Amino acid sequence: MTLSQQADAVIIGGGIAGITTALELLNNHKSVILIERGPKHDFGGLAPWAFGGIFLVNSKYQRWGGIKDNVTLAWDDWQAFANYGPNDDWPKKWGETYVNRCTQDVGAWLNKQGVGFFPVVHWVEKGLTTRGNSVPRFHMVWGTGYGLTKTLIGHLLNHTHKEKLTILFDHCVEKLLTTNGRVTGVHGTTNGQSFEMSGDHIIVATGGMGGAIERVKKNWATDEGTPPEVILNGAEPNSDGLVHDAAQKIGANITHLDWMWNYPGGIHHPKPRFKDHGLSLIPPKSALWVDSRGKRIGPLPIVTGYDGNYMVKRICELKQPYTWQILNYKIMLKELAISGSEHNESIRDKSIVGFLKTVLTGNKKLVEHLLKDCIDFVTAKSFEELAEKMNALSGNHWIESEDLKNEVLNYDALVGDAKNGNIHDKQMELIAKSLKYRGDKARTCKFQKINDENAYPLIAIREFILSRKTLGGIQTNLSSQALYNNGAVIPGLYAVGEAAGFGGGGSHGRKSLEGTFLGGCILTARIAAESIVKG
Repeated sequence: MTLSQQADAVIIGGGIAGITTALELLNNHKSVILIERGPKHDFGGLAPWAFGGIFLVNSKYQRWGGIKDNVTLAWDDWQAFANYGPNDDWPKKWGETYVNRCTQDVGAWLNKQGVGFFPVVHWVEKGLTTRGNSVPRFHMVWGTGYGLTKTLIGHLLNHTHKEKLTILFDHCVEKLLTTNGRVTGVHGTTNGQSFEMSGDHIIVATGGMGGAIERVKKNWATDEGTPPEVILNGAEPNSDGLVHDAAQKIGANITHLDWMWNYPGGIHHPKPRFKDHGLSLIPPKSALWVDSRGKRIGPLPIVTGYDGNYMVKRICELKQPYTWQILNYKIMLKELAISGSEHNESIRDKSIVGFLKTVLTGNKKLVEHLLKDCIDFVTAKSFEELAEKMNALSGNHWIESEDLKNEVLNYDALVGDAKNGNIHDKQMELIAKSLKYRGDKARTCKFQKINDENAYPLIAIREFILSRKTLGGIQTNLSSQALYNNGAVIPGLYAVGEAAGFGGGGSHGRKSLEGTFLGGCILTARIAAESIVKG
């Protein structure tokens, strides 16, 4: 027996893009079937685990902070990072659409839903070898991605037209159904039983492929080095591209799967929920980043906050299994953080007192947790002990204590020069730049040496590449309608969020200015719903 049901719209995927699409359709009296592959307790997909940054342009929060921004400047920054090719018409159109509409159609819309932002705007992806964000644009959701998702789910479950909504958990869509050239339904399985759901409009909101590590490696960009043998999973196993394959089978144009947004500072989750579950560090700027043999990575040092894609590319060029960051307790307490809601409790729980405490005194709870429970952290009171523990953790003898000590002492000499106003090292230059912006200054040491016994113990963090976002996907027009390879619209099929490469099959281009993932999910979803309602 095959289960079946019909609605105005069938949405595949219960992440932030699917939830937003459902909300907007219900607002317009449309009946909706929302199909989620995961269980009920995972409703929201990856979004509840996200930090929750939103890229906005010329927002009231920027103006409050005296930050001067405008659409022209933001679009210039976006294009410089994107490095679009000559045939990237739809990605480029979607990128420009996001820059022009994000503040009103994402930021203001979220405010109306009861979602607020922390008043200090963060400055990330400033640019290193290419231009990045000229001004701070990363608006941190007060409550993180967890609060944002729970708020929208609350609106969905308590909607005035909730009788028009059916949510199906533990349902895996495997095939798109067509009738006379139009996509009219989906086929899949749940608990060993098949199901078919039909609708006038089918919306793919399934996320990307970051949870399928072998697919990540297979689609690795040829100009970004060789994918390392170990890549930690920063997405989730259900982000495997199954519905991308189904869309491709009916002729959908799947583009730019080699455009990815992975992270350089992945560590093993102390309490993993699935195989190779990883966390993304916000790596300390004042740490010395070395390769698996203990040599400083250069000649251009890699420093977080400026160009994440460059960092990943540079690490992969080393063709080594992992890297290390060398630091001390003082640096770790001041600078280390983990991206996501799980380890930013004060922001997630909206505790201003707790947040200010971590800014002023450091997140001691997080630091002690990682030092105690995460396999990738080792501590020592001497370089000899540190090298011994690093080698024991990695199962080799690649780290020579004297060589490591010399690398640190050479680095510390540069730190000392910078402290005296003589900056002649790129890492010192980037630290100095961070210290000039109040949003970075509170979490950046003012030229702190590593070999400082008053700041001991010494710490080494083993770090891996971490998978995260697929920047390419199902190509769509500016109505979020999926397109055939020849550019024609596929009747009845839409794609939103990461499944659509956040619009057009790759709106970011090759690199993201950050804060554009949740925002891209919301904007593409709202546009899809608007298109469906208008007919």
